[in-house]
Amino acid sequence: MVTDEGPLAGPSIVVVGIGADGQAGLSAEARAAVDAAEVLIGSARQLALVDCAATKIAWPSPMVPAIPGLLAEHAGRRVCVLASGDPMFFGVGSVLARLLGPSALRVIPQVSSVSLACARLGWPVEEVEVVSLVGRSLHTLRLAVRPDRRLLVLSATGSTPADVARLLREQGFGPSAMTVFEELGGPGERRRGGTATSWRPQPAGALNLVAVHCRPGADAMVRGRAPGLPDRSYDNDGQLTKREVRAVTLAVLAPLPGELLWDVGAGSGSIGIEWMRTDRACRAIAVEPVAERAARIAGNAASLGVPDLRVVEGAAPAALADLPTPDAIFIGGGLTADGVLDFCWSALSPGGRLVANAVTLDSEAVLADWHRAVGGTLTRIEISRASPLGSFTGWRPMMPVTQWTATHP
Repeated sequence: MVTDEGPLAGPSIVVVGIGADGQAGLSAEARAAVDAAEVLIGSARQLALVDCAATKIAWPSPMVPAIPGLLAEHAGRRVCVLASGDPMFFGVGSVLARLLGPSALRVIPQVSSVSLACARLGWPVEEVEVVSLVGRSLHTLRLAVRPDRRLLVLSATGSTPADVARLLREQGFGPSAMTVFEELGGPGERRRGGTATSWRPQPAGALNLVAVHCRPGADAMVRGRAPGLPDRSYDNDGQLTKREVRAVTLAVLAPLPGELLWDVGAGSGSIGIEWMRTDRACRAIAVEPVAERAARIAGNAASLGVPDLRVVEGAAPAALADLPTPDAIFIGGGLTADGVLDFCWSALSPGGRLVANAVTLDSEAVLADWHRAVGGTLTRIEISRASPLGSFTGWRPMMPVTQWTATHP
């Protein structure tokens, strides 16, 4: 094989996708790879589907930490790894490529369960959002639920369909149509349909997939992904960046897929949460010194569909010392604490963004000093909301916010 970088050595591991139809569904190429293997690695269920002469090894649990040692143990032997469906779609192929590099693998894909489900339902694959709950919190699904959206949920266990129905009801999407496929593509394939409201909590087979056509009820909680969720979306004790200021702040933070944000002095966690809601690949760490608020941040993150938000309980700058390098930093609290801005500025790589909001004269003075020293932009944000004034309506101003934005050179 030749690439732009030059010739590559032949791959040492073959990854074969296998469906619920087992050995009978393998292509000639896949079957040849299995037959040639000296070591065959996969889940116990996958290994049971194949008849071959290779030594069969079931993945230990947890799987990912064990991979390097297991492969090192069988170095120099012909290793074949089994994966469900397409190995590069939420599969072990992606894990192996990340750990070993793509050149170490030859991947032979099978038709994915997503393609099979869309074929059964007549859904265009490109119009469907896929959410994997394998090894992930059920709350991950909340971000995808919105009117008329078609979802395919990769189940973790046989109880996942009932959990999905419960979550849909909680969000006011009880009328949503649900179809559960079991053993999709295999001889024992079954399907069961209904709505989230009527769904009975009977367990499905362990190998199942849930198709959802989201339909809101009268009490549906519908939230967009654009920054500026209503303030009532957050459980808070008053330490909350208000909706209008939050929208402006996220606009200047400018999240991009895959980037990491530090939300320092996170309060209710709203900035980190809405950063992550812009794209599933966005990551954030909320740093908060008050234990009660730190717990509240985790609850807000789960209820708003980003349970993977990392919460660090501790005071900056000490709590920042061992965190991974951020692409952007927001400072919403603790500006006047010794060393906070210095540490945050030095933690950024060239091109990293820092945004800080101040509401007191003391913190404003800190931002003014930094603006003079390193440049950037100072902005004054003043918001008024209409509210009753006797029998009339008048404008009630919120506390003005001074915002400093700077990009590290």
